[in-house]
Amino acid sequence: MSELGSTIAGLRPFRFALPAAPIVEPLYEFLGTIALSLCLLSVALWNGFPIIFYDTGAYMLQGLGHLFIAERSPIYSGFLAVAGGATSLWFVAATQCLITAFVMVEFARAVRPQLSLWALVAIGAVLCLVTGLPWYAGQIEPDCFVAIAPMALYILAFEDDKLGAVRKALLTTVAAVAIACHSSHIALAAGLLVLLAAMRVAPKAWIEAVGLPRPRIALAAASVVLATLSVYAANYTFTRNVFFSRSGAIFLEARMMEDGLIAPVLDADCPKADYAICPYKDRLPSSADTWLWMASQSPFRKVGGFEKREGESAHLVRQSLLRYPLENVIVALQDAALQFFWFQTGDGIVPQEWVLNREFKVAIPQQLNAYDRAYQQEGQIWFLPINFVHVPMAFLSLAALYVILRNAIRRRDWRASVLPAFVALALIGNAFVCGVFSGPHGRYQSRIMWLPAFAVVLIAWPRIEAAMARRPGVPAPAT
Repeated sequence: MSELGSTIAGLRPFRFALPAAPIVEPLYEFLGTIALSLCLLSVALWNGFPIIFYDTGAYMLQGLGHLFIAERSPIYSGFLAVAGGATSLWFVAATQCLITAFVMVEFARAVRPQLSLWALVAIGAVLCLVTGLPWYAGQIEPDCFVAIAPMALYILAFEDDKLGAVRKALLTTVAAVAIACHSSHIALAAGLLVLLAAMRVAPKAWIEAVGLPRPRIALAAASVVLATLSVYAANYTFTRNVFFSRSGAIFLEARMMEDGLIAPVLDADCPKADYAICPYKDRLPSSADTWLWMASQSPFRKVGGFEKREGESAHLVRQSLLRYPLENVIVALQDAALQFFWFQTGDGIVPQEWVLNREFKVAIPQQLNAYDRAYQQEGQIWFLPINFVHVPMAFLSLAALYVILRNAIRRRDWRASVLPAFVALALIGNAFVCGVFSGPHGRYQSRIMWLPAFAVVLIAWPRIEAAMARRPGVPAPAT
C-alpha cells in the first residue's frame, strides 16, 4: 500500500499541469458539452445502433409517415423528423445527447461555477457507468427528457442570474421541448411549477426570515405554457380538432383495471349500461399491458382501441373514483410508492425486430441492416450485472440526497435545502404521475435516477475535491 501511495504522490504534480478550465468560461462550457455528448452516446455506439423501444416504431410512423397515433406524443414524433430521423436515427440520438449534455453543463455551471472541465467530464463518465443515463440519452424515446425538465426548471427559477440572455432563451426552449415530449412530463412540470408559484407568492417577510431564495417563475412558466400549447397545436395539425390527449383516460382505465377498480363498476352497471366492454367483463386481462398491447389475449381493439375508446374509458374512471374514492386513493399511493423504488435499467430494452421491422421497412428502410446487426437485436445485452451496479447506486444516491436535505434542515440552512428538496420532489412527482396514470414499471423511475446522483455529487463536490487532494497517509481533519 505504501508503494501505491508513493506512486500516486509522484504522479500528483502532473494533475496540476492541466489548465484550471472552469466551466464558467464559455470555451470550457462548450468543450464540456461536446465531451459529455460523446460520453452519453457511448452505449449506442457500443450497441452499433441507437437503443430501440417498443414505442419507437409508432413515433416514427407518426413523425416520419405523418400518421396520427393517439397514444403517442406528436411533439416527440415531430422531434424525430426535425432531428433528421428519416436520414438516420443516429442524428436523433446525437441530438438528444447534445441537449442532455447542454443542460447538465448549465446545471453544473449554476451549482458549481468553478468546477473544472476535467472534473465535469469525469463526473459524466462515472454517471454513464453507474446509472442508466446513456441508455436513455441514446434511446429513440422521449425518456431522456424526463430529467431534463426539472433540471431546466430549477436553473430558470433559482439560477437565472448566472445565465445571460442567450442561455435563458436556449434553456427555456429546451425545457419546453422536453416537457412537451410526453404528457407525463407536462404533469410533472406543472406540479413543480405550482410549487415554485407557491414559493413566489409566499409572504416576503417569511421568505426573508427563513432565508429561502425567491424563485423567478416567468421563464419556467413560459416553458410549461409553450409545451402545453405546442401539444394542442400539434394535435390540431394532425386531426383538425383541438384537444390535449385522446389516450390519457385509456391508460388510467388500464391501470385501474389491473388494480381491480373497474370490475366493480362493470358488475354493478352491466348489461343495462350498454358499455362496449360489458360482453367481456368476466374475461378481462389481469394486466394493464396485456389489456392494451396483447391483441391475441385482449378485447381492447374490439371495444374501440385508442381511436374510439376515450369516452367510455373516461366515464368508467369517473364512476370508479366517485363510488370508491378511498380505495382509489389507497391503491394510487401504493402504486406511487412502488414506482418510487422500482428503477432497474433495461426494462423493455430487448430484441425488437419482431415488433418494429414493419415500421422500419416503411420509415427508414436504408437503416435496416445496421439495426438488425446491433447487439440489442441479437439479444446480446445482459442487464443483470449492469443492475448489480445501477440499482445499489440509485439507492445510495437517494440515501445521500436524504442525508444532505436532513442536515440542511437541521442547520436551518433553508437556502442549501432548496436544490436537494427540488430534486426529491421531482423524483416523487415522477413516481406519482407514472405509477398512478400508467402503473409502475422499472423504466419510468430508472430514466430519472441519474439526476439525484448528479445533484449529490455537485452538492458534495467541495468535500470530494478536498478528499482527493489529501496526501496519502495523512488523516482527514476532524469535522
